[in-house]
Amino acid sequence: MALCRRWLLLRESNLLLMLPLGQKSFSQTVGSQLYAAAKITTLQINLGLVCNLACRHCHVESSPTRTGNSENMSEETADSIITWLVKADDIETVDLTGGSPEMNPNFRRIVSEARKLGKHVIDRCNPTILVHQTEQNQPFDWVPRFLADHEVQVVASLPCYLEENVRKQRGVHAYPDSIDGIRMLNQVGYGIKDELPLTLVYNPGGAHLPPQQESLETDYRRELRERWELEFTNLITITNMPIKRWRADLERQDKLAEYMQLLVESYNPQTIEGLMCRHQIHVDSQGRLHDCDFNYALNMRTPEQENSYLWDVTLSELNERPISTGSHCFGCTAGSGSSCGGSLA
Repeated sequence: MALCRRWLLLRESNLLLMLPLGQKSFSQTVGSQLYAAAKITTLQINLGLVCNLACRHCHVESSPTRTGNSENMSEETADSIITWLVKADDIETVDLTGGSPEMNPNFRRIVSEARKLGKHVIDRCNPTILVHQTEQNQPFDWVPRFLADHEVQVVASLPCYLEENVRKQRGVHAYPDSIDGIRMLNQVGYGIKDELPLTLVYNPGGAHLPPQQESLETDYRRELRERWELEFTNLITITNMPIKRWRADLERQDKLAEYMQLLVESYNPQTIEGLMCRHQIHVDSQGRLHDCDFNYALNMRTPEQENSYLWDVTLSELNERPISTGSHCFGCTAGSGSSCGGSLA
């Protein structure tokens, strides 16, 4: 692929992004303002940025040092979100993310209350946390049984089935700890029982798009069975966003321009209907509204709700709302597409 040598610099929400000179913006490429669906069915909650890892591809720059009150959910905010959720009948799924969401002291209560309301709950779990202890020697080996008891769907990050690739992205101990964590999930029935689905997540290790999701799942299943006797339900692939740590990594390698051109040239209009931002509302650890976790990372608030918190609005006000977009959105629409649920087309 010949790389265009002239670039247009666009400043979007305090982030300098690059597009080939003459290239249309994302909204111009789509051809119109992007709007949410007529019925929002998912509430995605980012409980905070504290995590036991500091991964190279992390779009919110989570780490063990992100422990401040301004970056992690308080009991008061959790109470307000639960109260809002009681009235949100159309919300079918509560999607919990972070950081490592299990590290927030409100995690168990949110899960329990959401399940009492009949909501499907997803835990976006970093499996190394299951064998990890904090500096205060707080263990997290309770997580698998707690999740199983509440029939929570686990979406667990395992960016590759090969140790070398995981080590490059997540650190020296990440692969063996991930294998041990997935084994703990298997032991309580995850990936084995129908009511306990275990979804694994692949992230590319370089400046390229994910491979075809179905064929990669076949490789994962074969390798994890043969190497470790592990089981899982399905695999999803997620494209790395050119923001925060991954953007900095691309800049260090002098590959940011090449990667942005790849995303732009791989735009697929068939992905638009299934974009996660069109079917969910995202709330951060302080209760502020965003269209997705990527927009949250860029401090791009939901249009027309820039000064609102979740409890200030009704669900009906969020249906068919305009969505904030930028050049990073080419990441979700490139190739087969990418969302919290994997490929789109």
